[in-house]
Amino acid sequence: MAKDHGPSVKDDKLYEDLRRDGASPEKAARIANAKAAGTLKAGGGKLEERTKADLMKEAREIGIAGRSTMDKAALVKAIRKG
Repeated sequence: MAKDHGPSVKDDKLYEDLRRDGASPEKAARIANAKAAGTLKAGGGKLEERTKADLMKEAREIGIAGRSTMDKAALVKAIRKG
């Protein structure tokens, strides 16, 4: 059974699995919470194939600082870095 990580993590088991695979605590929490909320997009396609507007929206959801001054390539890199 997964440890309870408090109210900020909605899917404790997924969070632990992601942490075990090397994800940062912040990234693991974002993914676990998105999956629990049903907003995690499976098979979203390659980032390079998405529009800049879509990348900006995802960067905003992730909380990437400085996104408004980034071009499409920089957004892709920042999203991957997470």
